[in-house]
Amino acid sequence: MQLRNISIIHADLKLLTGLHIGAGDGEMHIGGVDNPVIRHPVTRQPYIPGSSLKGKIRSLLEWRSGAVQEGPLSRQQQGQPGVLPILQLFGIGGGDSNDLSSEEARKLGPTRLAFWDCPLQKAWIGEKLKDKQPYIEVKSENSINRITGTAQHPRQTERVVEGAIFDFHLSFKRLDGDDERLFDTLLAGLKLLERDSLGGSGSRGYGKVRFEKLTVDNEDYSEKFDNIQPFAQQG
Repeated sequence: MQLRNISIIHADLKLLTGLHIGAGDGEMHIGGVDNPVIRHPVTRQPYIPGSSLKGKIRSLLEWRSGAVQEGPLSRQQQGQPGVLPILQLFGIGGGDSNDLSSEEARKLGPTRLAFWDCPLQKAWIGEKLKDKQPYIEVKSENSINRITGTAQHPRQTERVVEGAIFDFHLSFKRLDGDDERLFDTLLAGLKLLERDSLGGSGSRGYGKVRFEKLTVDNEDYSEKFDNIQPFAQQG
């Protein structure tokens, strides 16, 4: 087994609706927002964690395979349709990897993907600052009493504003013997994310995203990506 190349996928990840990826702050702040977005500890600018992208794309591919379960797919399921490429791309848990035979280890190989945190695009930030426009909004929400029809339990949620652009960066290891359908599975996962949502409250319209200006090793892949039908072929 030999590493032949590491392909680099770049894209502008554009928000078509406001995005909320929570900071996980369990403290209560008087006068503060109930649900703040995650921010870089130094710049204090919002970003998209690579772990959020990896988890959501893997979850969507697992649902597409039909083998989805409460936890991540395991090596025992690799014979099921559509499962092996997911395990090759995203890897398996530590417990599974300790029990691999040499034949299984060769078949699965190392995790192919590395997801990087996505910062806000500098050019986009510059335009916002120039026009004195915020890139964070606070959305007020509440629940409705089904009997009385009145609003109750008000809360405030931060969102990165619609139209924001993040720098998306992903690396893909290519090994000798890998089928090209493995890369196709990755692209299908990105397309599934476009059709679904990222972050919290997707059912309420948050987190609709689109990949723009997508390149693979500096080659323009936009047209190929736009034509992907993620349910047409599964391998």
